[in-house]
Amino acid sequence: MNVYFHTFGCKANQYDTDRVRQAFDANGATVVDDPALADLAVINSCTVTNESEVKLRRLVRHVAKSGNAQTIVMGCAAALDDGVIAALPSVRAVVANADPAMVLRAAGFDDVGAQHAAPLRSTKTRALLKIQDGCDEHCTFCATTLARGNNRSRGVSDLIDEARQLAEHHAEVVLTGVHIGTYGTDVRGASCVVRSLGGLVEALIEGVPSVRFRLGSVEATEVDDTLARLLIDSPRNLAAHLHAPLQSGSNRVLKRMGRHWYTAESYRARIEWLAERLPVFGLGADVIAGFPGETDADHDASLTLLHALPFTYLHVFPFSVRPDAPAARLPGQLPPEVIRERAREQRELGEAKAAAHRQCRTGQAADGVVTGHRKGQIEVMTEDYLSVYLDTDLWDGRPRFEVTVN
Repeated sequence: MNVYFHTFGCKANQYDTDRVRQAFDANGATVVDDPALADLAVINSCTVTNESEVKLRRLVRHVAKSGNAQTIVMGCAAALDDGVIAALPSVRAVVANADPAMVLRAAGFDDVGAQHAAPLRSTKTRALLKIQDGCDEHCTFCATTLARGNNRSRGVSDLIDEARQLAEHHAEVVLTGVHIGTYGTDVRGASCVVRSLGGLVEALIEGVPSVRFRLGSVEATEVDDTLARLLIDSPRNLAAHLHAPLQSGSNRVLKRMGRHWYTAESYRARIEWLAERLPVFGLGADVIAGFPGETDADHDASLTLLHALPFTYLHVFPFSVRPDAPAARLPGQLPPEVIRERAREQRELGEAKAAAHRQCRTGQAADGVVTGHRKGQIEVMTEDYLSVYLDTDLWDGRPRFEVTVN
C-alpha cells in the first residue's frame, strides 16, 4: 500500500503524524510524496482557525481528484466533525484522534495491536518529542481542549528513553505538546515523581547531554525558576528561545479570553527578568487581533506591550470564529475590515522587530543546527531561532557547528 501523509497545524500534530507514519512503515506500507501515487491519504487536521479547516477540505477534494486514493482524516478537526468531513469525496474514515492503531484499523489493517516502536530515523537533524497532550484550561477562543481532552503527561523514563533514541540521529530535540507548561501537574503519587516542566527538562539534560533541547510553545508565567536557570546557565543544552503566547496586551481582553493565569503585567515582568539575564534571546509570541469586544484602547494596549518587549518575531492571528468555542457567542464581534487592519498593524510591528533582531545579530557567532537543504545551500537554525543559509560546498557535514549570522 502506498500512503501519502499531510499535516496541518502545530508541532504536536507533526509528532502525531510521524508516529502514525512509523506505524504504517512497520506494517509494510510505502510512504509517497504525491497523492496521485497513493492508495491512501492520511491527513492530520487542525481546528485552531477556520482557515485551517478550509485548507483541509480543499486538500481532501484535491486528493480525490488526483487519483484513486481514499482518505483518512484524523486529529483535532476530525474529533469535532459533525459529518461535514466524513461527507467529503473519497473519505474512508474520520478518526477522532491520532492513535496509530486506530488509524491502521481504519485503513484496513487487522491485528495491529498497540504501536510502541522506536522513533523513525529522519533525514532532519531536529526531532520532535511530545511530552504531554491535552489542556485543562478553557480559553474561550479555542476548540483544541474539546478535541484533545485534559492534560496527560508522559512518564519521565519513557521520555528519556525516546530522547536517547532521537539523539542517535538528531542534533536538536524540540519539546512539544498542547500545554507543556503544565507538564507533571496531573501526576499523583510518590514524592520522587517529576511534577514540573523545569524538572523534566533538567532530567532530560542529565540523561541526554549530547543534544540541544528547545522548548515548544510555553506560557511565560509557567517558566519556573528551574527552567529559567537552565535557560541562563545551560545554553548548549537548552536553546535560548521562548515562544510565549501573549494573545493580547489588554487585561480586559485576556479576561474575556479566559486566560486567567496571567496579566499583561505578570507576562511583562517574567520576560523582562529573563531578557536581562540572557545575552542572546529569541522571543516569539502568538497574538490574536480583533477578539470580540476588543476596543481601540485594548488594541493600543497590545501594541504598546509588543513595542516594549524584545520580541524577535510574532505570529499574528486575525480572530477566527470557531463554532465549538465560547468566543463565537460573545457580544461585540468586530467587522472583518477592523480585524484585518489590526492584524496588519501587528504583523508590520512583528516584521520590524524581526528585522531589527537580525540586524543586531549579523556578524555574531551562533550555535547552529542544520535543519534543511535548498538550491545548493543548507539551512542552519541558531539557538535564538534565526535561519542562516550557507553554500553546501562550505559545509563539512556536521549537523551542529558554530555559524556566523548573516
